[in-house]
Amino acid sequence: MSINPKKALFAEFASVARAIGHPARLEVIESLAQGERGVEALASRLNMPIANVSQHLQNLRRVGLVACRREGKFIIYRLVGEEILTMLRSVQRVAECNVAEVGKIVQQFYSERDDMEPIARTELLHLMRQGVVTVLDIRPADEFAAGHVPGAVNVQLSELEYELAALAPSQDIVAYCRGAYCVLSFEAVAKLRKHGFKAWRLEEGMPEWRAAGLPVEAV
Repeated sequence: MSINPKKALFAEFASVARAIGHPARLEVIESLAQGERGVEALASRLNMPIANVSQHLQNLRRVGLVACRREGKFIIYRLVGEEILTMLRSVQRVAECNVAEVGKIVQQFYSERDDMEPIARTELLHLMRQGVVTVLDIRPADEFAAGHVPGAVNVQLSELEYELAALAPSQDIVAYCRGAYCVLSFEAVAKLRKHGFKAWRLEEGMPEWRAAGLPVEAV
């Protein structure tokens, strides 16, 4: 019996689609996009049971989206390539354009916080080269350590009020966090503007910056 190659390929493509077809697995992918992690660390960050996270990771590993290595007693997981982020962002954009409920959520929870256009990655690079911008990374310290925009300052949202005196009021400020739907940068920009700073969000976040092949620093 001959195999229909197109049907065989489509079956494999569908297995990848099924693997990412769970909201918790999309959260796992977003978290791993910040840097590799163990199961326990992922479970803590995502507030999920360890057994559930492990099962989701196995589903993603089965179709080649994540890989792992052993570090002592721990198994450390990572995304296998930047193309996974491109796939995730494509899904998000299709949903934004075609699913009415997505538009409602974006309008209610994001646009109301900041309806101004974010700064493009190329524009931020230009400002960085001119030395006229302060870049704030609003992610947790371990994610910042795994990789960040060169020269960025890591400031937790809860500590931002205490760090305002250290920011130069004459410079523009660009804040970023985990991705397009991470509210940390929205809230940071709102606080900064409230105190008179010229502040903007970076379009999307650190994973997209890395996927675009732009420079990254690590601690």
